[in-house]
Amino acid sequence: MVGFRSLRCGTRGLLFGRDGRRYRYFCIMMKSCVFVMCACFVLVTMANPVDKSLLQTIPTENSLGHVPSRLELASKHNPRHGRVLQRSDYYDSIPKSPLLVENGEKKSVDNNEKAIYVDDDNQVLYLDSPEQAFTQSNRPHIDSSNNRKTSVTATKRLPQALIIGVKKGGTRALLEFLRIHPDVRAPGPEPHFFDRHYDKGLEWYRDQMPSTLEGQITIEKTPCYFVTKEVPQRIYNMSKDIKLIIVVRDPVTRAISDYTQAATKRPAMKPFEKMAFIDNTSRIVDTKWAAVKIGVYAKHLEKWLKYFPLRQIHFVNGETLISNPAGEMAKVQDFLGLKRIVTDKHFYLKDSRGFPCLKKRPGSGRPHCLRNNKGRTHPHVDPTVLNRLREFFKPFNSKFYQMTGINFRWS
Repeated sequence: MVGFRSLRCGTRGLLFGRDGRRYRYFCIMMKSCVFVMCACFVLVTMANPVDKSLLQTIPTENSLGHVPSRLELASKHNPRHGRVLQRSDYYDSIPKSPLLVENGEKKSVDNNEKAIYVDDDNQVLYLDSPEQAFTQSNRPHIDSSNNRKTSVTATKRLPQALIIGVKKGGTRALLEFLRIHPDVRAPGPEPHFFDRHYDKGLEWYRDQMPSTLEGQITIEKTPCYFVTKEVPQRIYNMSKDIKLIIVVRDPVTRAISDYTQAATKRPAMKPFEKMAFIDNTSRIVDTKWAAVKIGVYAKHLEKWLKYFPLRQIHFVNGETLISNPAGEMAKVQDFLGLKRIVTDKHFYLKDSRGFPCLKKRPGSGRPHCLRNNKGRTHPHVDPTVLNRLREFFKPFNSKFYQMTGINFRWS
């Protein structure tokens, strides 16, 4: 031990002199360098944090291939100007493995110890490793208008817009198209609050909604609202400024589609011709049959105009929504005050049923089509029956054109 100390002191004396002053100066300089280096590292890290919002909606290796690491994300994107990936980009690729509950949130874990956090509608919120996971309420949000990052709290809010009808008009297609927009959130199932569950109160209704960030809007779809007489006043009592969307379609075609859906659930149903008329002899249209009653749009719209001005109601042409989805979606986004993000780049118009498929990301090669229960093959209906129904609907259609200021050109 004495020999080692003598050797160390001899070496220090040889390098810095016997008085030790140069040795002390050397130690001070080394400590100063280390301190400066640490301070620089902290400053660089604070100035260029890895933007966790970049980790939203990234698929797992089991679903869509390689999961980018945090280092890869930082190297491929400027962390200070990251972009929020669309929440519905990988809607169909969410792992179907059992979900675990951790701190009140549902979590799905794959083999690589990565976690996909999903909301109540199975929409992806974000992906991260469990030990680095952060809650939705404090994750950063990118303002798409100016790439400004803000810290906001996600909360459940009452809807700012409603898709109120009509049944078999194209409401599901419209909602699926709107889900592509990063500033739109919607619950999965139809809440049916204003027609079936109104007695449960607004807090129950709010709880059915997904959490939203500042700048996002909540939309829900329940087509039965349009034809239920109590609903307009109930919605007005909740919000007199709410925006309403109505998807309409040729009432004759809509009635056949309505019948087709019902017949798949009740195979013993009478043929369409017998359901449409009170009796086959007089050929008097049965206006009490729901498939016919819903198509009298003018009568239903009168009830809504008692509470809401026409400027708060937007009408979507159901036929055009299928043949030209991008054109109709441009109008819908303008009506909702949204940036036109959903464009023709999101659609793939080669579905065998005639429905447009969705490309969740522009340029994505994997389209998402509507479910198989959409676009069912309609039964053959006697042309004389169709002509009789068109005659019945014609005056109501004309009045509807006058009320809305739109000629839908239904024959």
